[in-house]
Amino acid sequence: MTSETITAADAGSWTLGDRTVHRLGFGAMRLTHQADGSPSDRDRAISVLRRAMELGVNHIDTAAFYFSPLRSANELINTALAPYPEDLVITTKVGPGKDLAGEWLPLARPEQLRGQVEENLRQLGRDHLDVVNLRVHGPESIAERFGALAELRAAGLIRHLGISNVRAHHLAEAQAIAPVVCVQNQYGLGAPARQDDLLRLCGAQGVAFVPFFAIAGAGKESGAGGAEDTEVVAIATARGVSTAQVRLAWTLQLGPHVLAIPGTGNPEHLAANIAAGSLRLTDDELARLAAVHQGSG
Repeated sequence: MTSETITAADAGSWTLGDRTVHRLGFGAMRLTHQADGSPSDRDRAISVLRRAMELGVNHIDTAAFYFSPLRSANELINTALAPYPEDLVITTKVGPGKDLAGEWLPLARPEQLRGQVEENLRQLGRDHLDVVNLRVHGPESIAERFGALAELRAAGLIRHLGISNVRAHHLAEAQAIAPVVCVQNQYGLGAPARQDDLLRLCGAQGVAFVPFFAIAGAGKESGAGGAEDTEVVAIATARGVSTAQVRLAWTLQLGPHVLAIPGTGNPEHLAANIAAGSLRLTDDELARLAAVHQGSG
């Protein structure tokens, strides 16, 4: 693959409500800090965002709680990209929150969600949010909080709603209140079987399934680490690509409704991630990776 000639459009497209996005998007979390927790370089982060747009990315995932002592993901997005391209879809999350010291606050109550939505609007410099995901913790009902967001959608502050870190019953519960355009869960090679079930359920209902940590796996915010599976290495070596690209390509080939939002503050990694959207794995490679997935999930 020659990543210089490939754009996010090569991954194909999907619709989030009335908005069309390329299936290879960009996650903003890694813009604010290095893997070791130290602050990122501001100019480099801004250049990565602008380069993502040049490479065809039109779906960015962010949150007001994506910040480090010196950086805010939303502020970086605003500085780098405003005035925003008409086709750009910015997805954000509410529910969790941090105080100014970066310590996690209790999960927002329904009446506090409007304040979180307005904080995202202020930081991004927008009069509405394209997609807002309600971030969930645990199996309890989400009806009251999702209902509060549905009211903000009816008021015009939000265009579309999604849910994050959820189980299958949460999707049905939310859909009884308002349309759900996406489900955003941790997913990748080796994910638990219940996540496979949810991915298939979303596909059957035409709901986008948006994995996070698709490359990092158990490494989460720190990124990929540890020994890679030998089959993943063998496929990557034979194709002349990275194991991260194999993992992204595998994720995207699970269904047309599956989106990817890999994040990075490194322009070379950005280009490689975009290039993965054009990598088509063979039936044999997919079968080998399915065995890896089932064996570790």
